[in-house]
Amino acid sequence: MGQLGVRDYEQMLDLAVAILENTDPETMWSLITKHLCEVFDCTGVTFSGLYIAERVLWTEAWAPESHGPIALDPTDRYLSPDQHPLALHVASGGTSPVIFSRISERWRHSPWYDSARETGGEGQLGLPTPGDPLALRSLILGRDREFTDRDLALATRIQPLILTVDTQAREFRRLGAAAPLSVSTGHDLTPRELTVLGLLAEGLTSQGIAHRLLISPHTVNRHLEKVYRKLGTNNRVSTVLLAKQHGLVP
Repeated sequence: MGQLGVRDYEQMLDLAVAILENTDPETMWSLITKHLCEVFDCTGVTFSGLYIAERVLWTEAWAPESHGPIALDPTDRYLSPDQHPLALHVASGGTSPVIFSRISERWRHSPWYDSARETGGEGQLGLPTPGDPLALRSLILGRDREFTDRDLALATRIQPLILTVDTQAREFRRLGAAAPLSVSTGHDLTPRELTVLGLLAEGLTSQGIAHRLLISPHTVNRHLEKVYRKLGTNNRVSTVLLAKQHGLVP
């Protein structure tokens, strides 16, 4: 296994801080894919669930956002999704990160490899992320060159941190359901509306907010309409200014 350097541990700490500071379970995986894309110098990173019984692959988050919504709709174009190298790895009892070319001699001659090259590159590293009993969920990192022993060692160290994300997200959802947020101004924005408002204050467009939250721009606009109505505003600028005055956003 490759040796890690000081910078590697700094990057792990950066990821830990980013996860701890994020209180929105809906954006957690988007944050992680973006971070891993930078740490491993990837062409693309996806977080997907392979629902073998339904023969469906569902991509929940991806980076970079310039890739666009990679398979937001489920895809069933593969005849044998359970033959994906990572599925075989997990089925045989494997739980640790793996470099695909090292676990399957047929990897470079499979339809999965052709698809991977389109969005990630020839080098592929899989990081299993259990949490859903109905799906094989994983982060898949791709780049134009092969992954190394050092990359594998770093992914192995990062994996336990990532596995806590599901627990944290479930807890935030539980707390949100038990005690819905109500802003001090009396405008009664929901947690989701506050999240959209916060992203609006960051300067994101409706399309950008949609990508971040993995929802459609139409849904974003519906949330914004409710925010405008509750705050008594009618445009983005006045909404953000009022929200900052009342401490709704930084």
